[in-house]
Amino acid sequence: MIAVIDYGMGNLRSVQKAFELFCPDVRISSSFKEVVSSDKIILPGVGAFKKAMDELEKRGLADAVKKVIEDGKPLLGICLGLQLLFSESEEGGSVNGLDVLKGLVRKFKNVEGLKIPHMGWNRITTSDPVPQGYGAGKQQGARILDGVPDKSYMYFVHSYYVEPEDRSIVLCETGYGDTFTSGVHKDNIYAFQFHPEKSQTQGLKIVKNFVDI
Repeated sequence: MIAVIDYGMGNLRSVQKAFELFCPDVRISSSFKEVVSSDKIILPGVGAFKKAMDELEKRGLADAVKKVIEDGKPLLGICLGLQLLFSESEEGGSVNGLDVLKGLVRKFKNVEGLKIPHMGWNRITTSDPVPQGYGAGKQQGARILDGVPDKSYMYFVHSYYVEPEDRSIVLCETGYGDTFTSGVHKDNIYAFQFHPEKSQTQGLKIVKNFVDI
């Protein structure tokens, strides 16, 4: 069973429908017990970082996410769900995240001609051989990107991006003004800034790969 964590933010049904193409048992859940007993977990989300953290804490789901990770179960973060895994966000001042991945969440710089939020289709770079600065994260996490060609287009909607302390967890990057991290992998954690469930053929390959892990 795959649990899609419900903390009151995001279009959970679209995530559920995408994963149901490859898994017969996908449940939207706000139950600590159900989340921690699931085989795989998805942490989605669209909206404000602070509100999301407040809701996760209030519902006991922050602890559920941490326990799932400690238990070694595969977890997929999507969009805000990626950002929440990191230590701290600039959004709303300075807000603590789940801190299961070290690093900051930063806002895109105001650059002439650069629209914020970053919204629409953009490419992810996943080329081999592994570029300088990448490490085991890209190599070991490549399974989630199996069959996804380098420079595939994915669908983004965000004003903030993650800046990992450890470059070895970076799976893919995207250019928007500067280059930012658009996907990470560490141990049983996989997370993307884009929306695989909205990214048509290539995004659905990621969905299927996560189901198959």
